[in-house]
Amino acid sequence: MITNAGGTVANDHIAFRSLRLTVDSSHGKVNLGIDYLAQLAEALGYEAAGEYTFPDSHLYARHYRHPQQEEFDLPKLFISELIVDELPEKTAQLIQKTVSGVNLFSFSAIFDTYSHDRDRLAKELQKVFTYHWQPPHRSVVEEVNKVTQYGAWVLLHGYAVNHFTGYVNRQNTPEYPDIDTTARGLANLGVPMKAEIEGDVACGLRQTATQAVTEYVTVLDDITDTEIQIPWTYAYYEIAQRYMVEVEPGKPMLFDGFLGKNAQQLFEMTRVNR
Repeated sequence: MITNAGGTVANDHIAFRSLRLTVDSSHGKVNLGIDYLAQLAEALGYEAAGEYTFPDSHLYARHYRHPQQEEFDLPKLFISELIVDELPEKTAQLIQKTVSGVNLFSFSAIFDTYSHDRDRLAKELQKVFTYHWQPPHRSVVEEVNKVTQYGAWVLLHGYAVNHFTGYVNRQNTPEYPDIDTTARGLANLGVPMKAEIEGDVACGLRQTATQAVTEYVTVLDDITDTEIQIPWTYAYYEIAQRYMVEVEPGKPMLFDGFLGKNAQQLFEMTRVNR
């Protein structure tokens, strides 16, 4: 839609989900949360730039920014984690049992082995954003989903990308000058959109998104213990517009962070009611 209008599609940020949970792996004890994915972000030169807490959902998040973001048009990274120890004991045990025996990658080994071959390095790093534990049993997913839809999502999708984000400020087309016209344009094309636009100009950030796509995922049948496919939500595409805010009197700057209330609403885009 944007390119057809002569504009440019830029990516504001990429979001990932994880579990704050320490488990045994082939590389010893490892935390499956932000600290694991942060190894990759930091190896690529990204730096932590903000943190956010969501006590009602037992979530914590951190966003990373590259020092050369503007120079190379690099997206921010928004990495969140479910604090498993804060969940009811039964739910925490179900999650722990599902991800036990996880087979994680060693970032240092990947970089040491393939640093001389950029294409091969990229292919090896892509494997990080896949599935690192056995498929969960169907009953486990449904039980966990009753307490935390976020937790059920991670059991099914692992470190797969949760969403990319179209950056409205960079679209550069008079046909879609803001988030309102962009969201309406997508809806008019038949794209199922979130009903609301979160945030406001004064806070520096407004965000909305497509509805999450549903795809078939692999789980284990509780009776036969064989793999079966069931429908579940996966990813959505967010759009965001950023605004100038006054960081100090007479010094306006483009807001470059995130708003906790907005993020909480967007976390709910993958909710499955069962």
